[in-house]
Amino acid sequence: MKVLLTLVFVLCSYSTAQEADDNGSFKLEKKFRLNGLATQAAFGESSEQALRTTVRLTRNDKLIALGGIVDSRGYVLTKASDCVGAREAETSDGKKYRLKIKKRDEATDLALYQLLAEDDTSFPVVNWQEGNNTKTGSWVLSAFSMLKEIRVGVASGNPRKIGREGGVMGVILGQDGDSVGGVRINEVVPQAAAYKSGLREGDVITKVDGRRVKKRDHVVKVVSNNDPGDVVRIEIKRKEELKIFNVTLGHRSVTFDLFNRNLQMSGPVSKRKDNFPQILQHDLPLPKNSMGGPLFNLQGECIGFNIARVDRVTIYSLPSSEVRLTLKKFFVK
Repeated sequence: MKVLLTLVFVLCSYSTAQEADDNGSFKLEKKFRLNGLATQAAFGESSEQALRTTVRLTRNDKLIALGGIVDSRGYVLTKASDCVGAREAETSDGKKYRLKIKKRDEATDLALYQLLAEDDTSFPVVNWQEGNNTKTGSWVLSAFSMLKEIRVGVASGNPRKIGREGGVMGVILGQDGDSVGGVRINEVVPQAAAYKSGLREGDVITKVDGRRVKKRDHVVKVVSNNDPGDVVRIEIKRKEELKIFNVTLGHRSVTFDLFNRNLQMSGPVSKRKDNFPQILQHDLPLPKNSMGGPLFNLQGECIGFNIARVDRVTIYSLPSSEVRLTLKKFFVK
C-alpha cells in the first residue's frame, strides 16, 4: 500500500513537471517517466532488495549477464547460455569476486556459480515468493545493468510453457524431386544462417548431415531436429559443381521475422529463448546482457529469474517455483 500511495503522489506531480519543446507541446521531465528516478524511488525497499541481491557477471571486464544471490555463502544463479566464460562478479557495493562454476541445467538454461570471497562473508540473498501468485498487470521490477538503479514494468502475459523452436537455415525451398536431383533453394533470407555460410539462391540441396534428400519436407524435418546454434552439414549442387557447407542454425522467430518492424527496433535478443517448462512474461526494458538476474514484486519478493530477451517489449522469466526446483537439484549432494 505504501508503494502504491507513493506512486499516486508521483503521478499527481506530473502535471507540474512538464517542459515545452520547440513545437509548443509539453514533454514530461525524465525523472517522472516510467523508469525515471522519481518513479524508481517509489519502490523503496523493493528497489534496495533488488540491487543488493543482484550481481554483474563479467568476462574480460565486459558485462555478459546478471545473476541473483540465492545462498548466503555466495551462490549465484544466472542464465547458463549467456555466462559461458564468466570470470568475475561485481556486487552493488562495487566489490568484485572471482567465480567458480558449480552446476548447469539444460532444461531451464540456469547455471549455479559461487563467489569466492577471501573471508567468511555472508551475502544478502533473495527472499522467495511462495507459489506463483503474479497476475497479468502486476507491477514487477529488476536491477538494471550497472546495479545503480532498477527498471519497472508489468507482467504482460499469462504463465505458460514455451515449446522447442528447432533450428532453421533461413531458406525458402522450391522445386524438389528427381528432376533437379534434390531440393532447390528458391530464396535465401539476408543475413540468416544459410546466407552467412555461403548458400545461394538456385543451389540444389542433395544431402543434409549425410542423408540424401529429395523432398522439401525431408529437408525441413532433418534440419529442425537440431537446435539453434547446432551445425549441420549441407551438400549442394551449384550448376555442375558439388559443394559442402557447414551451417550454424539460427532461431526461427528471428530468422523469419527479420522484416518485422518490432524486431527491427528490438536490438540484440537472447540466443536461447525457447523450450522452457514455464515462463512469466513481462515488459521490463532490459538489454540482452542483463538476463539471468532476479525479478521482484512490490513486496521485494523474488518471483522469478529473467531468462530470455525476446524483443523490445517481451522478457521471459522462469517463475520462482521452477527456479527453486532446479536449485534444489543443484544442492543435492
